[in-house]
Amino acid sequence: MRGRVRVRRGFSRSSSRPCRGAGTPWLYLAPALVVLGGLLVYPVYQLGLISLFEYTQAQVSGGEPTTFQGVGNYAELFGDAEFWRVLLATVVFAAACVVSTLAVGCALAVLLTRVRALPRLALMLAALGAWATPAITGSTVWLLLFDPDFGPVNRVLGLGDHSWTYGRYSAFLLVMLEVVWCSFPFVMVTVYAGIRSVPSEILEAAALDGASQWRVWRSVLAPMLRPILVVVTIQSIIWDFKVFTQIYVMTGGGGIAGQNLVLNVYAYQKAFASSQYSLGSAIGVVMLVILLAITLVYLRLLRRQGEEL
Repeated sequence: MRGRVRVRRGFSRSSSRPCRGAGTPWLYLAPALVVLGGLLVYPVYQLGLISLFEYTQAQVSGGEPTTFQGVGNYAELFGDAEFWRVLLATVVFAAACVVSTLAVGCALAVLLTRVRALPRLALMLAALGAWATPAITGSTVWLLLFDPDFGPVNRVLGLGDHSWTYGRYSAFLLVMLEVVWCSFPFVMVTVYAGIRSVPSEILEAAALDGASQWRVWRSVLAPMLRPILVVVTIQSIIWDFKVFTQIYVMTGGGGIAGQNLVLNVYAYQKAFASSQYSLGSAIGVVMLVILLAITLVYLRLLRRQGEEL
């Protein structure tokens, strides 16, 4: 019929372009996905596989055959009271580290916007130096600072020969201070970059309205920096939940009678000290599931609040 236009799907010029370019982003991502598959997906697969078998030193040496246990290793793990004690200690310790790191990092980020160029440069260099220090080096330095015999901290505070690593809570406090010291620069630099991207007119308007520094942060900066705060919070949770080096070095492998064990050190002891590789793998899988659950729940709560991530 005259005037009728027939449209054939897939042949129009405007619709063919998106079809041809639909796979282009995946081509650019392919090299990174291959690397991630080799460095992340395959090790996680092997970790989960070992956790389903009986895999001890006898199986490693070939003296006994490997037997399938299913969820037997997880049942043994969840039936161990020490596992739940270590899990609780890990959650509390990681939460304290995350909150302290965010508080120190955000406070120093705001301070960087208030000081002149020279003090700002000095603070940035000092923070980046702490960030760049290897964990084992930083842990050793902190042990020397808090040494009961030769450490300057006890002398300044007048504590005599007080041993910070002898008590459970003082040892956790000492490790937390070292973790915060080497972690806050990431939060500080990231949040500072976010603050510098906020239009100055908004901050000037808040100052003209008589808002205090805390009010400006809580009502103006924090809502505008929420996507950045989400990133640094999730990163801090992942890093602090799987702390190993600081605990192992500063408490001598988990403290007296294992009083300062966290899940990462506990898994190391099970896998290598006790040669129970399957139980160590099961602990690693549990840690992975917990971190994924925390991240997904946190992101879902933010999405419910209408945040764009």
